Amino acid sequence: MALEVLMELLDTVLLLALPASGKSEVRKYLDGLPAAACREEFGLGQTVQLDDYPYVHFMHRIDDELRKHGCGYVFYKGPERPFLDSFEWGTLIEMLNEDYADLRAGRTVAAPSAAQLLFDRLDAARAKVGLPEALGDVPYRVRCRVADAMEEECRKELDYRNRICSEGLAGKTIIMEAARGGPNGATFPLTPPHGYAYSFSRFSDAVLDRASILYIWVSPEESRRKNQERGRPDGQSSILHHCVPLEVMLGEYGCDDMDWLVAQSSRPDTVKVERPVEALNDAGERVYKMKTWNLPIGRFDNRVDKTSFIRNPRDQWTQEQIRGVHEGLKTAFVALRRT
Repeated sequence: MALEVLMELLDTVLLLALPASGKSEVRKYLDGLPAAACREEFGLGQTVQLDDYPYVHFMHRIDDELRKHGCGYVFYKGPERPFLDSFEWGTLIEMLNEDYADLRAGRTVAAPSAAQLLFDRLDAARAKVGLPEALGDVPYRVRCRVADAMEEECRKELDYRNRICSEGLAGKTIIMEAARGGPNGATFPLTPPHGYAYSFSRFSDAVLDRASILYIWVSPEESRRKNQERGRPDGQSSILHHCVPLEVMLGEYGCDDMDWLVAQSSRPDTVKVERPVEALNDAGERVYKMKTWNLPIGRFDNRVDKTSFIRNPRDQWTQEQIRGVHEGLKTAFVALRRT
């Protein structure tokens, strides 16, 4: 049966998968399509991109600069090692929540120092998940030197956020990208803060009220292979060419819990998210009640690689490659919209 034309636009899409699965390549592909094709075949408006990877990179940059000034790391166990505290996965979601709220409100931020603003935001996000201020014990003169070293790239990121916030969301779809997983060989459910279950629990009501999930399906083994393949020595700040260290790939991304979550959901082809929320009862008293979301999910099967070619210049793409990724995405989005 022919795939029907989809006219109602998706509001917010969580683009999720293991590292190097093809998330960023899919973003690049969708961003390059004509608006009519995105709307009619995928139900997407012009896409606006949010991603937690820049914050992962900035955390590494802060640690690197602190080390240059004789201070210890505050985010990671080392330059190619995992987080010191795994609840930083929650910090990243809180950063995305703030980006999302600013985007929906059309709120721009003026800051004398984009780097100092980032440091304050990271500390505030960490507090929300119960972590101490990362830079609280760093001497102020060192903090200022770290900020000076990072100002140019932090300003570039802030300028991007301000630009998309100022342009409005009419006719647009927000894409939020993240990767989550758990240790190689882990059993389910994954222990928080690993896995998608924990990260879904940290997303704001505003995100969950509007979100659908596009999940890119690869095996952990394929994720590790493609992670090594895409890495470039100068690519750590790039969404397309950064390489995740092997210890992190095995310890943090050795599996993921998406299939398990779909199997546990109360509705087919959804992920169930449930948590207590504050409300008023009939007497006007503050009480807590359980709120449930069933997030529709569409799966793009990339176990046999359909996306790596997108990292190449567009004039090197073949029609067969384009057809493979396009039809795979079309099927995933139709499944997502029918849920």
